[in-house]
Amino acid sequence: MEFVASPLDESCIIEIGGRMGHRSHNNNHEYKSKNLHAERRRRQKLSERLLTLRALVPNITNMNKATIVEDSITYIHELQKTVNILKDQLFDMEVSEEEAPEQKKEEIQAAEEMKKFGIQAGVNVTQIDGNKLWVKAILEKKRGGFTKLMEAMTAFGFELTDTSVTTSNGAMLVSSCIMGFYCETLEVEQTKELMQEIINSI
Repeated sequence: MEFVASPLDESCIIEIGGRMGHRSHNNNHEYKSKNLHAERRRRQKLSERLLTLRALVPNITNMNKATIVEDSITYIHELQKTVNILKDQLFDMEVSEEEAPEQKKEEIQAAEEMKKFGIQAGVNVTQIDGNKLWVKAILEKKRGGFTKLMEAMTAFGFELTDTSVTTSNGAMLVSSCIMGFYCETLEVEQTKELMQEIINSI
């Protein structure tokens, strides 16, 4: 038995093929549209988050995306350093509080020893050269006292050389050759008064 295709059958095949091709084209168009919408939403979210990041970081050198991210990384590193410094300071404060009674006891003992041996806190300043002075300072022996003395003298613009320190009978003797920064000429009496103020504040 032979199968004979009729014109109606051919028209059906053509019509079905056409519909199938049209449906495939529509699906592809819808897929691309969804991708475009998704990409736009992604870019919009990224832009919004970059704007938020830019608002949080105080020093943004440029408004492009790469610079915003780089400046944010730098700022975060700075914050991490600050956190570590604050942690160290907090730890030092806690240790100081624990050691405070013992430290106070040591200071009282040092003051009593100085009084017992007739040692008085004071400063002696002698001019060596035009801009150089030789300083001898006697002060009560305290924990961290020498470090505070050096920091204070440096803060007031003294440059120290040939520094030595000895402790005895509750007292600390610090000797040093000092001069002003940039070879500034130092006056003996003014330096003595300033040194006395520094010792009294320690």
